[in-house]
Amino acid sequence: MSRIKELESQLASTELQLRLLQKISRYMVRDVGLAKALESVVSLVVEFMHSDSCLLYLLHDKELVLCASNNPQPDTIGHVRLKLGEGLTGWVARERRLLSISREAYADPRFKLFRDLPEDTYEAFLSAPVLVRGRVAGVINVQHRDPHPHSGGEMELLTTVGEQIGCLAALASLDPAKLAETDLLELVMTPAGSAPRR
Repeated sequence: MSRIKELESQLASTELQLRLLQKISRYMVRDVGLAKALESVVSLVVEFMHSDSCLLYLLHDKELVLCASNNPQPDTIGHVRLKLGEGLTGWVARERRLLSISREAYADPRFKLFRDLPEDTYEAFLSAPVLVRGRVAGVINVQHRDPHPHSGGEMELLTTVGEQIGCLAALASLDPAKLAETDLLELVMTPAGSAPRR
């Protein structure tokens, strides 16, 4: 009987993850500004991962800039900045690797304190790079106030969310008029490395 309950729990968790990814993917097909989409994504991540915080940084002029938070503090959005390799977030960007700390994240030697961010006192820290075509474009962090061991499912989910945010950012950078004129079949049929015919 316990095996059935375990399978039911896994199924419920998988369904929640699928719903989160579906909701994020809707922002890729809607005409919504990137700032609004990212605000919604961090709120969805907190809701679906049962976390206390989600912070999203994007890379700008070789710095990671805080651009979205589920609980934005005055003077933090657009102002909190980290160099690549600086703090836990900068380490994730530089190494292009997931980072999971289940307790006392603030005691990690890589940690950098920002007094304006109450999340810096939280115990558990899970972070994944935001990737666009293999290039780091930012970092997404999920935090819990109390110690929290991250499951493999949570790690995989945040990695996928980071990839989806990368797609959102890439789509937002495209000129809508050019996108409407793009011949997708020609892109598919053109050999890799060749320029499409004009």
